[in-house]
Amino acid sequence: MATSNESGTTDTQTAARPLALARWLFVVAALVTLIVAVGGITRLTESGLSITEWKPVTGAIPPLSEEQWQAEFEAYQQIGEYQQVNGPAGMTLRDYKFIYFWEWFHRLIGRVIGLAFALPLAWFWVRGAIPKGYKPRLLALLALGGLQGAFGWFMVRSGLNGEMTDVSHFWLSIHLLTALLTLGALVWTARDMLQLEHGPRARPARISGLAGVTLVILFVQLLLGAWVAGLNAGLASDTWPLMQGRLFPEIGWRNGFFWTLTHDPFLLHWLHRWWAWAAVAALVVMARALKRAGDRRSSIYIHSAFGTQIILGVATVMTGVELWLAVAHQLVGALLVAATAWGAHRLGQRA
Repeated sequence: MATSNESGTTDTQTAARPLALARWLFVVAALVTLIVAVGGITRLTESGLSITEWKPVTGAIPPLSEEQWQAEFEAYQQIGEYQQVNGPAGMTLRDYKFIYFWEWFHRLIGRVIGLAFALPLAWFWVRGAIPKGYKPRLLALLALGGLQGAFGWFMVRSGLNGEMTDVSHFWLSIHLLTALLTLGALVWTARDMLQLEHGPRARPARISGLAGVTLVILFVQLLLGAWVAGLNAGLASDTWPLMQGRLFPEIGWRNGFFWTLTHDPFLLHWLHRWWAWAAVAALVVMARALKRAGDRRSSIYIHSAFGTQIILGVATVMTGVELWLAVAHQLVGALLVAATAWGAHRLGQRA
């Protein structure tokens, strides 16, 4: 049972270590940012289907002998991507080892993130270092990380048949957006911890109206970006601002409005490049509100992130989706989510 001390706080509150938790959460957020970037490399090198089984524990060890490598390669040869794309192109075992590495590395970072969250969480829990009311949220973050791994496997499984040559862009968007949601939630919770460090009676921040609208607009842009990535729609045009020499490209609507809206690479590419300006407008308004609130640093973070993101997006298009530019575009997208979550928290702080 907690007892009161002379200052009026309880022993349980005294044991809380919000600054230590904030630093831990920021480290995990950095790891999530890393896995988003590596996920971009995995996608762009067409490596995502190279490992055809999900082995959460033993899968951490890659093949160690030529026999094991051959067995993995033979399993890969049973799926549509190999039979229809890489097999006819003359893929060798050496080529396969390259794509296997990126998918294995991507999954390895996921395992590291799981351990980097679960083990310190258990330690903080046992030590009584978690502030009152935050245990459910931290457990929810742990569960969200587990879902992220499951969604990743569902994404891979969607491409493991003789007909598909790639993963479902719907599952890819769920996988990516869950990672970005986790990143934003980590930053938000870390900021709550920092607020507690400065004022033990501080209450968790809420999402203000302005921040909520901005986050919804940004979510739509991220969803469109995930669909563009999953459908390789970035290759629909290598010119900017025009596509096919015109402002609005030719779109075939024969399959119906909904199918076209969710599958047509030209329409999705066009929507992604122009909805970006709605996101920019919302982010500018939010950044100005932060500056008026006296938080110039958060305003700079947001402006720097979306400015860099626009430049990288245009460069990615005009270079025909150059790998390093496309990866940088995805990485800065994650940093933009982190910066937006940081600023949104400031707008929603309560004494």
